[in-house]
Amino acid sequence: MDHPDQRAEGAGPFTTRLTWHPPEGGTAVWDSRTARRRGLITVRPPGAPGPRHAGADDTVLARLRRLNAIAATAFVIGRALFAAGASIAQFGSGDATVCASVYFAGGLCFNTGGYISLLQVVNAPRHVPGGQAALVARRWRWWSYEPMRVDWLSAFVLFAGTLVFAVDLLDSFLQGLTVQQVNRLIWAPDVIGCILFLISGHLAFVEICHGRPCVGRRSLGWWSLGWWIVAVNQLGSVLFMVSALAAYTRPATGSLVNADIANWGTLTGALCFSVGGVLQHGERP
Repeated sequence: MDHPDQRAEGAGPFTTRLTWHPPEGGTAVWDSRTARRRGLITVRPPGAPGPRHAGADDTVLARLRRLNAIAATAFVIGRALFAAGASIAQFGSGDATVCASVYFAGGLCFNTGGYISLLQVVNAPRHVPGGQAALVARRWRWWSYEPMRVDWLSAFVLFAGTLVFAVDLLDSFLQGLTVQQVNRLIWAPDVIGCILFLISGHLAFVEICHGRPCVGRRSLGWWSLGWWIVAVNQLGSVLFMVSALAAYTRPATGSLVNADIANWGTLTGALCFSVGGVLQHGERP
């Protein structure tokens, strides 16, 4: 948005917050995550004691609610299945086919949640050029290419990570693999997927903190809910990475580096993701 009085915040080429003076007076603030998830712009009219909000129309808000509900539910179910698979491996029979089947079902939910998250970004309402404090919706799209938007890049990397995990989960059904094949076909995609999850989480922090370190100090304010969602999910990604590193198969012995750490890392990481999915239900218009 081109306006002589606007102040842009963000990191690198990414703009995550704009502050300007609309023609009707006062101050308006467009925040990337708030506009995308809640369909809101913060407005402080001249002489008003506190801020107000200008939102998108009811049709757009209903669409945002549906997308958010589907994505959050898919992540909760998928991550619960991952936790169940890790529990079976650690405490149950440890049958490889049963674990692979449970993980694969969870992976399908991951894929769904990742793609719906991308659709949330692609179809998010945009701020109006020219200084007005308003959000407008664009026509529905199933895809876009917007790498200069940090929210798009974060969602795209997340979706790519779920697809790489799908390769890992499919390969886990293969039988009679050598140690080298296990590490190449199963372990390597697992690590790559975890790296992509970590990158996506870092970009989400860039968006919500506007390129600066920040901590959500209050757990009850709606403004900080997004921070907690990003933080809990990033913790889950770190635990998944720990699990993946512990799941490397030693060529000399044919055993994992540490099976207990691999299973517990997956279990606790999946529980973090489930908490993030539950919290996401609250971050809606």
